[in-house]
Amino acid sequence: MNLMDALAPFTIATPQLFDGTAMRGPALVTVSGSLIQNVSFGEAPSPGMIALTSDAILAPGFIDIQVNGGGGVLLNDDPSEAGVRRIVEAHRRTGTTGCLPTLITDRTDMIERLAAIAQGSLQIPGVLGFHLEGPAINKVRKGIHLESEIRALSARDLAAMESFGDCGRSIVTLAPECVPPSVIDDLVRAGLRVSAGHSEATAMQIAQAADRGLSAVTHLFNAMSQLTAREPGVVGAALDDERLFAGIICDGLHVDPLSLRVAMRCKGRDRLMLITDAMPLVGTDLRHFLLQGRHITLRGTRLTAPDGTLAGAHLTMMQAVHNAVALLGVDIADALTMASRTPATFLGLASELGAIVPGYRADLVAFSSKFEVIQTWVSGRPNP
Repeated sequence: MNLMDALAPFTIATPQLFDGTAMRGPALVTVSGSLIQNVSFGEAPSPGMIALTSDAILAPGFIDIQVNGGGGVLLNDDPSEAGVRRIVEAHRRTGTTGCLPTLITDRTDMIERLAAIAQGSLQIPGVLGFHLEGPAINKVRKGIHLESEIRALSARDLAAMESFGDCGRSIVTLAPECVPPSVIDDLVRAGLRVSAGHSEATAMQIAQAADRGLSAVTHLFNAMSQLTAREPGVVGAALDDERLFAGIICDGLHVDPLSLRVAMRCKGRDRLMLITDAMPLVGTDLRHFLLQGRHITLRGTRLTAPDGTLAGAHLTMMQAVHNAVALLGVDIADALTMASRTPATFLGLASELGAIVPGYRADLVAFSSKFEVIQTWVSGRPNP
């Protein structure tokens, strides 16, 4: 099917459909333009329809709110429309139809460079906004972030960050204890979602930040104060506070399977979101890359700096869904919810994305019982 064909109505015949809530039997999904026009059950496929294989599942396309790179590109190294496009296209091949390219802690001028191309990049299929992870984070919990660039926000930093408020559905990750409370007010007022990450905050500080509009926690368990007997920390606050969404890296390396299961029991599929925190090697055969002057090496599925620090993840959303089933012990419907419906809700897009119902955007993924992506569609257009 070429691009022009995608503009005409077409119907996908699928033996299994996840509609955003539950798994359902054989279905016909008709797409007209960029939207889902009709979903029907109990009808036999007709000639001319796109017939998926007998073991296939059709689901809402995956939404990844934290993507540092892909296709050989790190956003920090190439904050351009061409760089964003390569990242997005690499992840689309693995089931992600919507993502937030992520800039990790860097110089003020890098934030401004990304801001300059952000509006134009929203025209790239699959770009829902951007994620600014830092620079106002806690050096104690810096992880792989470059310590020399971690800083209090200047007026120039804040202005650059606020400019993303009208750029899709963008996110800022910060450590609440490292900024004046008014910063959260300013960012939320500008239209940004604020997430706590790389933070040594107390549970009380997280609760106070949530009162001001903090709405999520970035890569739960990693680079944050932990749950202890007398201080619940960021982890305890995240697990307890129903207002907070939480992203989690489900690769079996960043978070122990037992902790994954605890998070699932506490947050449930409607607040826990699968993320990749992916680095540029995704979608390539490369085994090394440079991260702000440091050599990062891939061994197996583990990305590490020379000192052994984990440097993001070598993970796709399709793999994260598979891992959620295998490591959390959840059913496929729960895993798919955390990969699509829940992040759509967090981003305020639950009336447009994350479900296969008439009127929703035709962002779809078809994959096999072996968790291999067959095809994706963004706004009704198939991946070339």
